[in-house]
Amino acid sequence: MNKRNMQTPAHPSRLVHTFSIVARDPESGEMGVAVQSHWFSVGALVTWAEAGVGAVATQALVDVSYGPLGLTFMRAGKSAPEALAALLVADEGRDLRQVAMVDAQGRAATHTGARCLVDAGHEVGDGFSVQANMMASPDVWPAMARAYRETKGDPAERLLAALEAGQAAGGDIRGQQSAAILVVKPTSTGQSWADTAMELRVEDHPEPIRELRRLVHLHRAYERMNYGDELLGAGQTEEALREYSAAAEMAPEMEEMSFWHAVTLADLERVDEALPMLRDVFAKNADWARLLSRLSQAGMMRDDPEMMRRILALVP
Repeated sequence: MNKRNMQTPAHPSRLVHTFSIVARDPESGEMGVAVQSHWFSVGALVTWAEAGVGAVATQALVDVSYGPLGLTFMRAGKSAPEALAALLVADEGRDLRQVAMVDAQGRAATHTGARCLVDAGHEVGDGFSVQANMMASPDVWPAMARAYRETKGDPAERLLAALEAGQAAGGDIRGQQSAAILVVKPTSTGQSWADTAMELRVEDHPEPIRELRRLVHLHRAYERMNYGDELLGAGQTEEALREYSAAAEMAPEMEEMSFWHAVTLADLERVDEALPMLRDVFAKNADWARLLSRLSQAGMMRDDPEMMRRILALVP
């Protein structure tokens, strides 16, 4: 393999100093990466993952190619340590890199270059690695590792806990700006859009980790809505309605949740149950009533003039 020319001078546009975690969840088999940095849109550079293959975080004087190339090597059968070693040996700028990888078997590997800006370091654990550079304290990555080990819940919850612990321990010496999380499924279907369990980014925010947690919570609510749709399509009506209700309770500020729940009830000839929900939705935004009329016109809701009269009478 030819050596890549990585002796590019340190330029601010490539100095992605940050803290991150890569991990494979032993229960679900899902793999993920999460990151925070005082740098705009950090997720576009640092986070890489592929279902059934692995996850990569590439940072410090970032060489983005470690992401796709690391996944290519792991897809070809190399372990995460082997893939990382192969890329480092060909990289003349390795002393300025910080890279972590985990593969589908949970083997993790990390490199922190000798010239990474202090405080910098990493910790590799069972199925995960945490790494950080240009930190306010050397306590950041140990705190992240401890939080990941001790937190219960799904992969996204544990990744978020690691970021929160890193920030609480001092975080990036420059402060906060962006954050991202990417979680992929344990096996590949060959359809990348179906293989991604979660991909969320906060590009620019004064408290990006807090905002990322809000988005993760909202993602979970919409996932319940989506599951409700699947159940409804399978003829499991009551189960679907329970999912819609749970989604609306998780995100009461999103009137769309209650709207579609109510539309489903109305279409099932359960108008009396739908009316209180629609009254609340229309009170927040009367344009939902206009949309509801269009659903009937498009054949996406049963044609019942009396039902529509009762519903539209709720519009303020």
